[in-house]
Amino acid sequence: MTDHPALPRVLARLDADAEAATARLFDFLRIESISTDPAYKAPCKAAAEWLAAELRGIGFDAAVRETPGHPMVVGHTPGGSGPHLLFYGHYDVQPVDPLNLWTAPPFEPVIAEGPGGPEIRARGAADDKGQLMTFVEACRAWKAETGGLPANVSFLFEGEEESGSPSLIPFLEANREELKAELALVCDTGMWNAETPAISTMLRGMVGETIIVKAADRDLHSGMYGGPAANPIRVLSKILASLHDETGRVTLPGFYDGVEETPPDILAQWEALGFRHEEFLGAVGLSEPAGERGYSALEQIWARPTLEFNGIEGGYTGAGFKTVLPAEAFVKISCRLVGKQDPEAIRAALRARFEEMLPPDCTVEFEGKAGGSPGIVMPVDDPRFAAAREALSAEWPREAIFGGCGGSIPIVGHFQDILGMNSLLIGFGLDDDRIHSPNEKYSLTSFRKGARSWARVLGALGG
Repeated sequence: MTDHPALPRVLARLDADAEAATARLFDFLRIESISTDPAYKAPCKAAAEWLAAELRGIGFDAAVRETPGHPMVVGHTPGGSGPHLLFYGHYDVQPVDPLNLWTAPPFEPVIAEGPGGPEIRARGAADDKGQLMTFVEACRAWKAETGGLPANVSFLFEGEEESGSPSLIPFLEANREELKAELALVCDTGMWNAETPAISTMLRGMVGETIIVKAADRDLHSGMYGGPAANPIRVLSKILASLHDETGRVTLPGFYDGVEETPPDILAQWEALGFRHEEFLGAVGLSEPAGERGYSALEQIWARPTLEFNGIEGGYTGAGFKTVLPAEAFVKISCRLVGKQDPEAIRAALRARFEEMLPPDCTVEFEGKAGGSPGIVMPVDDPRFAAAREALSAEWPREAIFGGCGGSIPIVGHFQDILGMNSLLIGFGLDDDRIHSPNEKYSLTSFRKGARSWARVLGALGG
């Protein structure tokens, strides 16, 4: 890959402007944009207006767009040329409780020395204000040095990501033509470690169910009814035990339909990371992987599906004994999905297992929501992904990887389903950033090299 001829000047501009960029981020972090609490409606609006003003100051056409909840911010490159890219981030933040655990007021940002060097401490520093500002600062530097951007960039910033994004899908559907682009850029992710950047290309989907097994019309005395009466806990336990075999594989028919093996070149990248399950599990008091036999712990997290029991209850659970056969018992089950697994087919197979194993005198109820989210796999053979990886690798000490994500990022699925485009997920957060917790932080290196990284990626994608 040949670097854009203006890139050295853009990177030098970012370095020269680093202190001013940090000051701008601090102004943004001072806005108490907690989306889930109605008391913070005005600060959320103020954060949206602050972002729109910043974009206009750089030369974008930007506006605050109202929704039934907190507003969106939409911006476009006037007369932009080159590939059309849509950058997404969110300006809302989590509540700050418990306040007494913060070492400094959560909306009074400071730079403090941490184990890995200087870090910005404030609510929203990593999730997602610091992250989204890395991209804004990259655009600012490109505009200052060249008068334009190497690509045609649009922005979408939402204010409800931390409260379930109730306005997002209707907004995307109503503004489909305006927001549709060739590729989305999403910053709400992280690095493998402080030296190794990552592009997240695999996201797991999810199906969840609450399942209730019922028997007698009331709790029964275990001395009088134990034996002849159906016990929902025994019934539930037997069915749950049937859901995995001795190798850790899920036994539901068709569960692995659409699950593909991880490509060898991607596995080679992961193996080079030096991930050790002994350290990963040892940090939480465990030692041996308990998932699918034949797959590494990292592959189990990033690229394999799971069926897990998240909660189970039945009968008396207080102090001492209450010797009863309970009238009902329930379990909460979540399935993390990968590849092309069909969420509805998985849900149907799970329900069918309970119904077919249910003995006489017992009934079962299901309380899962319809739908569910499928897994997502990005096309790593797309030349744009290779170009972005090469650009990231040029900025950091170690080569960038195509990684996975054990959880879900719903916006990526919405961009595929509604706007018909894939997403390039690049972020610079670290595992110890304490997002959603007291003393949230964002490495100053992540912020500054993140902006330089986006400048490189823009140059690479713009050709």
